[in-house]
Amino acid sequence: HTHGDLLLVAFAERLERTLRPVDTLARFGGDEFAILLSGIVDTTDAVRVAERIHAELSEPFNLDRNSAFATASIGIALSSSGYDRPEDILRDADIAMYRAKENGKARYEMFDHGMHARAVQRLQLESDLRQAVERKEFCIHYQPIVALESGRLAGFEALVRWNHPRRGIVSPADFIPVAEETGLIVPIGQFVLEEACKKVREWQIGSPSHRSLSLSVNLSGRQVAQQDLLDRIKTAVDQSKLAPHCLKLEITESVVMENAEAAALMFKQLRSIGVQLSIDDFGTGYSSLSYLHRFPLNYLKIDRSFVMRMTTDNDNAIVKTIATLAQNLGMEVIAEGIETEEQHRQLKELGCEFGQGYLFSRPVDEDGVLNLLAKEAQRDLALGLDPIAESDALVATLYPM
Repeated sequence: HTHGDLLLVAFAERLERTLRPVDTLARFGGDEFAILLSGIVDTTDAVRVAERIHAELSEPFNLDRNSAFATASIGIALSSSGYDRPEDILRDADIAMYRAKENGKARYEMFDHGMHARAVQRLQLESDLRQAVERKEFCIHYQPIVALESGRLAGFEALVRWNHPRRGIVSPADFIPVAEETGLIVPIGQFVLEEACKKVREWQIGSPSHRSLSLSVNLSGRQVAQQDLLDRIKTAVDQSKLAPHCLKLEITESVVMENAEAAALMFKQLRSIGVQLSIDDFGTGYSSLSYLHRFPLNYLKIDRSFVMRMTTDNDNAIVKTIATLAQNLGMEVIAEGIETEEQHRQLKELGCEFGQGYLFSRPVDEDGVLNLLAKEAQRDLALGLDPIAESDALVATLYPM
């Protein structure tokens, strides 16, 4: 902790240099500091101090022959807003500080009453989310993944939904970030993994022409950091009797590159039990191509933002480059966000093997999955196709031995 302590001392000294003798600087604990500015007339004065602090912190810290960089997220609350208690103004400055942190590094935010309302809503959402885990209020919807050349169902991506008792279905965009921050994403993610594995195995057994269906499940950064991740996945596969090669684990680029060395080791362990691995939202993060070949990956998943912009040659070139890269590394490509026949056609021409999007189907519940499977089975019969042979052919395509 020596370097950390030295950095905190140097950080405090920098802060002190930006203040006047009449101002007060205090350390709250950890890496949080509070500053009481005297004689501030309006927001302009406070903002000027915040900008001065950022400028002071922009230079590196020299610590015991090592250089270090530090930034500050600053929240500002003005006493002229009519506070009765000092703890209230500290609370609001804290709320503004967290908003600044959400918006990126080296930012400052001025508190407004809308922030307080949002903070209260956030606390209520967290409380409801904890109860939801205990009460098992989550369900799973499944979005089909299609083999682009044949148009056949190759598998499904499992997507969690929260059926709130008062608010109805809550958007994942609203509750997943809170679940990540609080760590509740770990039990939620385990529920999705175990339940979806069971369901896909049931569908494989119930539909002879779909016995090779694959399941894609997203792993969050919190889940990836769990030391017992391998055991959790083995448990889900063993209990469901799902063949390991039918399970695809999707991990975002940014999560992987937070610790590329650890990710490479984890991927090797996961591949050892037979599951498939995919990099999600490929192209939007900051992965190093020099690292990519070291990961034992099966799939690259192209982010929907590239698919949406495929009307331009530049964006087509990006998709083609990703497809070529995947082929050279022995991987296959899944494109997400396909909404038009033109996108479908172009992606096939560019060498993408699989795709998902509203063109094929929105995420559906279990009954919706059964309807999709039944329709495809009926189509096979109408065309005189052997469902078992078709299934075996798809297995050979998806999982070459």
